[in-house]
Amino acid sequence: MENYEREEARLLTSLFPSITAQMRGMLSGLYLAAAALAPAEAREKNPELDRRAARLDQNYYQLLRLVNSMSAAARLSAAVPPPMQDRDLAGIVKEICGEAEPLARLLKLELRVRCAPERLVCALDEEAIRQVLFQLLSNAFKFTDAGGRVTVSLTQQDGQALLEVTDTGCGMDDIQLGTMFERYRHPELRDPPPCGLGLGLALCFQIAEEHGGCLLAESRVGEGSRFTMRIPVRRTGRPGLSDTKLDYTGGFNRVLLGLADALPPEAFSIRNR
Repeated sequence: MENYEREEARLLTSLFPSITAQMRGMLSGLYLAAAALAPAEAREKNPELDRRAARLDQNYYQLLRLVNSMSAAARLSAAVPPPMQDRDLAGIVKEICGEAEPLARLLKLELRVRCAPERLVCALDEEAIRQVLFQLLSNAFKFTDAGGRVTVSLTQQDGQALLEVTDTGCGMDDIQLGTMFERYRHPELRDPPPCGLGLGLALCFQIAEEHGGCLLAESRVGEGSRFTMRIPVRRTGRPGLSDTKLDYTGGFNRVLLGLADALPPEAFSIRNR
């Protein structure tokens, strides 16, 4: 088993970057061709064209999200420390949730945000923390029916930052809870399509550990789930000096990308961008 895991790690770190680089190039070509066939001006004037193009955009974003997961897969086996800077975790949480709230309304969900500290600066890898929150929100949106509620809260306790995402969705049984942080879960335990590679929560778990913390899950069937990431509140002395928002999506809408698997085609129409 140990030899298998080593071989898996070698393949992930050596093969996936080359595959994903090629896939990104092909996806970019497809996206540009689609944009030329259905430009924004034409979509604004033609609702039927916009509806069809929105479905194409949805598939594109889902594929790009899958490619990003493949790119991140190597991280699960790489012993490389993340690039830590002093960032305002409360600001990141409020910004992401503010951008996600209109999409929650599109799903007929209520998204609540509670940040007890208005500002909570600590050492973190901002790109990775964004990835965790988008993954947890995507899962909550996907498994909560219309009329339900998703709550994101950030608190500070005993020198720890506690980031919680709670939903009133379908919940999970003990078997699902016991395997959710494992890579490449058994097909019978996979999420409904589009289910990805089974790496999302495993990567979130790894990111929490890389920050010196942990990721915990609680759930009851029919009552919903709660995911809690705990990371220590400490500083590196290296502040993030730029006020410019970082963009790790190649210029595409990062909220649509982060939540692509949980959203309906209407979210990708011109009027909802």
